[in-house]
Amino acid sequence: MDESEQDARRYRASVWSGAGRALWRSPVEASVGERLTELAELARRGHTLMDPHDLVDTYGGGPVGEVERRVADALGMPAAVFFPTGTMAQQVALRCWSGRTGSPVVALHPLAHPEVHERGALGAVSGLRTVHPTDEPRLPTAEEVRNHPEPFGTLMLELPLRDAGFTLPAWDELVDVVEAARERDAVVHFDGARLWECAPHFGRGLREITRLADTVYVSFYKSLGGISGAALAGPEDVMEEARVWLHRYGGLVFQQFPAAMAALRGLAVELPRLPSYVAHARVVADGLRAGFEEAGVPWFRVHPAPPHTHQFQVWLPYDPDRLTAASLALTVETDTVLFRRWSSPGAGGPPGVAVTEVTVGEPGLSWTKDDVREAVGAFLARVG
Repeated sequence: MDESEQDARRYRASVWSGAGRALWRSPVEASVGERLTELAELARRGHTLMDPHDLVDTYGGGPVGEVERRVADALGMPAAVFFPTGTMAQQVALRCWSGRTGSPVVALHPLAHPEVHERGALGAVSGLRTVHPTDEPRLPTAEEVRNHPEPFGTLMLELPLRDAGFTLPAWDELVDVVEAARERDAVVHFDGARLWECAPHFGRGLREITRLADTVYVSFYKSLGGISGAALAGPEDVMEEARVWLHRYGGLVFQQFPAAMAALRGLAVELPRLPSYVAHARVVADGLRAGFEEAGVPWFRVHPAPPHTHQFQVWLPYDPDRLTAASLALTVETDTVLFRRWSSPGAGGPPGVAVTEVTVGEPGLSWTKDDVREAVGAFLARVG
């Protein structure tokens, strides 16, 4: 990132983080001082999360061990291992399963995180190879899994599939896909970076959802408001091997108690709130559609409709820089954040359109459908 882009990023962050009204607050927009204030508050309330007399972690244990125990319990898994990053957690999970199944082939979606955001790490670092049962903008169907022409040892399912619009299958479809993988003697791994907020869509608790998988990865900073970190959960023998690879991959960090304590706060405070965010995302999505229709926008998409989680995509037929500028102008002039950065759909995407992601968090719960509709009108007035 060159200096001009860094300056632009700092400006956007200062505008959006300082707004009085927003649908959600993004941690990437916080200043160092704000994050330190959050850490001080975490320290003040730490006694409510675990025994303050317990020792800090030293290559595990302490708060890190407490996170592992609570994640295993929340997901109904025998054991869990704390990782500094989700990328590392999934590398380790898929590597462990490769050794057990005897197959280096992982079936996943071409929009899955390892394919789009990890620079080919599965192949470059772990010697794994990927295949794609489908290239449709959704997870594969049971039929596509059964009929895939190549053998594979592991089926990885990203729940929800973020780059397809945070989309999820129906519960029965998910069950069928897992059964199809079992028919092929494949194991199933869930990329659950955003699994915490999937329960309302499936109408099932987390334990019932994770019961379908052999291993599950979850993140602590995406939806739970943590600092960093992830966990891998699964059978005890697989987690024992995962600890070996954690060390080999350089993830056995001396002390991680700030991230671990933030994860404990997320599990205790944010996790119970997520269903309310998911429910209100539908109100926000309805308000966006109403605003675009009222303004006579020639084409738009709020995807998926209705949202499957508390996050979804919005598509508009304008240049992304023009829309980002309008987003900034709306905040500067009205102290309101409706949208943030917009981007082009990337290679192979339709020309002349832009997409952004919308998240509904605690600040967004006070927005009514009419509030959103009016904000859309104000935003479009600045698009010109």
